[in-house]
Amino acid sequence: MIEKTDRYVLKTYGRKPLAFERGEGATLIDTEGNEYLDCTSGLGVNALGYCHPVVTELIRKHAEGVLHTSNLYQIPSQALLAEKLCESSFGEKVFFCNSGTEAVEGALKFARKWGQRFGTPKTDFIAFHNSFHGRTMGALSATMQEKYQASFRPLVPGFTEAVFNDIESVKAAVTEKTAAVIIEPLQGEGGVSLADPDFMKALGELCRERDILLIVDEVQCG
Repeated sequence: MIEKTDRYVLKTYGRKPLAFERGEGATLIDTEGNEYLDCTSGLGVNALGYCHPVVTELIRKHAEGVLHTSNLYQIPSQALLAEKLCESSFGEKVFFCNSGTEAVEGALKFARKWGQRFGTPKTDFIAFHNSFHGRTMGALSATMQEKYQASFRPLVPGFTEAVFNDIESVKAAVTEKTAAVIIEPLQGEGGVSLADPDFMKALGELCRERDILLIVDEVQCG
């Protein structure tokens, strides 16, 4: 199987020589019967573990009914989930998407659309050193790590780098064209670095004072 992966699957990840065939709770079992404790939750996807009875039953129920109809039609379960999310947060609307990088792309597009209301359109972004926001072009342009960006230049214009946990560096980077600041409260790819609560508070205050959006990327840590 490893040989087939190497031959037929584009190598965008450095995969371990392991293949899992089943799981239960936080335990994964590979094709040779060895057990492992999954400490990454499938990179945040399997927050309820493997073979959770409620999740399993819901998947079975939908598989027997309608798995997919596209966004051309009403999707009752989607509407119910959106309602729960809005009622438990500050949000008024929900944008559903398929991946972390797509969520970031959506946030960047929302920010630029919002920025058009100003006499001088706000089109630019401030991101932080060692950040990771995704691999599509907009999200990659906000990912301030040379190892990810080097092979794909020129990137999307309008992104400026600031220093994580340094509010003065953010203030220095702000211009009248700044639409949003994008930040991970806990940088994952950047080395598991935690944003200082006082820094986050100051960042929020700065954004309110300068009429700038604050995009909080919690794809990994949320």
